Amino acid sequence: MAGVQRISGRAVALERNDVDTDQIIPAAWLKRVERTGFATGLFEAWRKDPDFALNRPGAETAKILVAGANFGCGSSREHAVWALQDFGFRAVVASGFADIFRNNSISAGLALAQVTPDAATRLFSALAVDPAAEVTVDVAARVVTIAPAGLSEPFELSDFAQWRLLEGLDDVALTLQYEAEIAGYEAGRGSWLPALAPGAADGT
Repeated sequence: MAGVQRISGRAVALERNDVDTDQIIPAAWLKRVERTGFATGLFEAWRKDPDFALNRPGAETAKILVAGANFGCGSSREHAVWALQDFGFRAVVASGFADIFRNNSISAGLALAQVTPDAATRLFSALAVDPAAEVTVDVAARVVTIAPAGLSEPFELSDFAQWRLLEGLDDVALTLQYEAEIAGYEAGRGSWLPALAPGAADGT
């Protein structure tokens, strides 16, 4: 996956706390086996309300979601991350994230910016005044800015998560960082241990 250093664009303000993964993408959508096609199901129940944030003009071009505390709580499902990305979001800003959602997001390349509750309030206020204001999530500098409002808010992101986002490392790519060590270990395994038949790895 591509590395993520800086994301700039329009934001959608979802001023709700404890948004769980079933609200992000309902369970009925989990039957799909692809990683695409989930945008229609994103916040499906809430989007029936014409005044919901994603139904407002300009939301379809947004790259950043600004949400309330404890975003992504509830059951573990990678589909919640895929739905956000399929809609077009490349970053989520909130004052708190559920741990499993955080891990799934970083693994998929969705940038998460955890700001303080006071910073979240200031961001929501700025977007209420100017919903079309450009928001920037700078992963390298770990800061969220809304320049027209004069806001520059630092955010929490672990060094390991930042490195993965900057380098564009999903779980497979992360494992392949140790390909030589894995090959060396396999070469020294006893011949009596289970192993793939010749050609099995590539399907021949």
